[in-house]
Amino acid sequence: MENIKIVTTAMQVPERVVTNDDLTELMDTSDEWIYPRTGIHQRHVVTTENTSDLATSVAKKLLEQSGWDAADLDFIIVGTMSPDALSPHTAAIVQGNIEAPNAFAFDLNAACSGFVYGMSVASSFLSSGRYQKGMFIGAEVLSKLVDWKDRTVSVLFGDGAGGVLLEKTDEPVGLIAEELQSFGDRGQAILTGRFANKNAFAGEISPLDPYFHQDGRSVYSFATREVPKVMQKALEKAGLEADDVDFYLAHQANKRIVESMAKNFGQPMDKFPTNMEEYGNTSAGSTAILLDELRRSGQIKPGMKIAFVGFGGGLAIGVQIWQL
Repeated sequence: MENIKIVTTAMQVPERVVTNDDLTELMDTSDEWIYPRTGIHQRHVVTTENTSDLATSVAKKLLEQSGWDAADLDFIIVGTMSPDALSPHTAAIVQGNIEAPNAFAFDLNAACSGFVYGMSVASSFLSSGRYQKGMFIGAEVLSKLVDWKDRTVSVLFGDGAGGVLLEKTDEPVGLIAEELQSFGDRGQAILTGRFANKNAFAGEISPLDPYFHQDGRSVYSFATREVPKVMQKALEKAGLEADDVDFYLAHQANKRIVESMAKNFGQPMDKFPTNMEEYGNTSAGSTAILLDELRRSGQIKPGMKIAFVGFGGGLAIGVQIWQL
C-alpha cells in the first residue's frame, strides 16, 4: 500500500440548472426520451463562470475544511479537457488565485478518466518522498464544447468540479492498487475540440470543429465490455474479491453502463452509487463530485475500501482501489 491520506473533499457546480424539459425549447427531445436512456434528469451549466472559477472555489473549500494554508501545498494538479485556455493552464490560474507560492501546478487531460489518472500522478508524487502535500481537482465546463442543437450529445453533459487534498502519512491508509489502460486505436469514437491547421505553409486548411462528436453505440460497447476487465485486473493486483470493496465510484456517464458493471461483478447497485440524475456527465469532475457527496452524507467513512473507476475519451480506462 502507498500510504497516502485523502484529507478532505470538496465540490462546486454552477447555480444554473438546465432540466430535460428546458432542453425541449432548443431541440426535439423530452425527459421521457432522455432519462430512460441515460439516467439524467438535469445538469448544471455555467452562466458567467469558467473552468478556473469552479476549480478555484473547490480549492478554497479544501483549504478551509482542512485548516491548511495555501503555502503548505507542494503541487496543484487540475484534470480537465475544457480549460479556460491552453495557456495559462487552469492549475496555474488556481495556484495564483489561492496564493500558493510553494506549489507547482499543471493540467492533465485524460478526459473522463481524468480523476483516476490525476490521482495516479498525485499519489506517485507523494510516494516518491519528494513531496508531502498536494491538491487534485477535476474541473470541467463542457457546455462550451457542446452543440446545443445536437440532441444525441448535448443532453449528456454538465459543468462542475470536485477535488481532494492528499498527504503522505504513516497511517495504514492509501492506494492499494491501480490499473491504467489506453485504447488509442478506438479514439475516434469520442472527438471534441479539434483545431484548424491554418499555418501559412499548409497545403490544405483542415476544418475547425470544437464540438463533441460521439459514436454512442461504440462507446457503450467499450464501457460495458472493457471496463469490467480492467476492474478485475485491479482487484487481482490488490488481492481482493469484488465483495471486499465497499463502494465502486464509477465515472457518471450513463446509468445503464453503471448498472452493467454492477451486474458483471455480482454486486448490488447500492455499491455503485450514481448522481448523474442531477449533474449529468461532468467528465474529470464526476467521480470527485460523487466522492464528496458520499463523504459529506456519511455514507463513505474512514476504514472503507473504495474503487475509483474512470473511462471515456482516448479511449482510456483507469481503476484505483483505496483504503480510506
